[in-house]
Amino acid sequence: MNEPSAIIGTQTRPAPSPGDGRTNLLGLSREEISTALAALDVERYRADQIYGWIYAKGVTDFEAMTNLSKDLRSRLQDAFRIDRPGITADQQSVDGTRKWLLGFEDGNAAETVHIPEADRGTLCVSSQVGCTLTCAFCHTGTQRLVRNLEPGEIIGQIMLARDHLEEWPSAKEEKRLTNIVMMGMGEPLYNYDNVKKALEIAMDGDGVAISKRRITLSTSGVVPMIEKCGAELGVMLAISLHAVTDDVRDMLVPINKKWPIKELLAACRAYPAAKNARRITFEYVMLDGVNDSEADARELCRLIKGIPAKVNMIPFNPWPGSAFECSSPEAIKKFARVVEKAGYVATVRTPRGRDILAACGQLKTESERLRKSERPN
Repeated sequence: MNEPSAIIGTQTRPAPSPGDGRTNLLGLSREEISTALAALDVERYRADQIYGWIYAKGVTDFEAMTNLSKDLRSRLQDAFRIDRPGITADQQSVDGTRKWLLGFEDGNAAETVHIPEADRGTLCVSSQVGCTLTCAFCHTGTQRLVRNLEPGEIIGQIMLARDHLEEWPSAKEEKRLTNIVMMGMGEPLYNYDNVKKALEIAMDGDGVAISKRRITLSTSGVVPMIEKCGAELGVMLAISLHAVTDDVRDMLVPINKKWPIKELLAACRAYPAAKNARRITFEYVMLDGVNDSEADARELCRLIKGIPAKVNMIPFNPWPGSAFECSSPEAIKKFARVVEKAGYVATVRTPRGRDILAACGQLKTESERLRKSERPN
């Protein structure tokens, strides 16, 4: 049976233009904003106020900064801008999931997805245009890496979602956007510096103000960066595991050839933020006849023994041209029972936004890496 068609939104906005020469303040840290404004002889306390207007109140127009003088607002407008990514397409699924196709200054695009639930709202944020990796089951992996996203393009996804959900200022109660997952397009640990900067802004209590306990970074296994992420950011960690033997994982997640399962799990055991109250999530896509047997489930439990962990089973989300089938509901139940019997929390992710290709592993844009001769001057 075909799923109902998506509701196509109409709230689009052109991508920002870099051509006017003004500096975009979005994505700059508190110190960077202070330094940039010092060129206009703006005092530090005023720079802190402007930082709050941008990140805590979500304004995009200097005229809205009513505690600044008209002269200063005018000078700021002449020298700076506060631009979100553009919106090329705005789609809403029949289940309420919303996907924005974002347009950037250079003409490239990425996707971000808001998933509403009864007790929370999760935003799936992209870190790259395309992806460094080529995971066999993932639609995004068929779009080769175009480039890393800049800090402003990452934090801009969060702020754009808050714009549409009308959730400014940051202190507003009863939010529909409560959690951030770095699980969109791209491998965040291959763009660590920009992701770190964006998440530090997101976690700043004087700014976007999202608790680190409500931010999860998902990696396919960039082992050397995992400990650094835990020490410097301390966010929740999710591992895209998907297999329990190196032979199968080499096929599904090719980064495993560089950092095999044993090295990956050693990094998980050493993750500074891993505690019983902050368990590592092991993501496991359920592929019929590939990785979904009860023997696979028992081996998974053996591998993660001693790690504060939970297992999130993801029914495979099909995409055009995919070579896999989703495990049967009965196979998923049997897998979960084995995991639970071993003492781990086993959850089955409910597919969301399949009708608009917004579910896990379905994100992709038309952006392609240009040859040097094709790039704009």
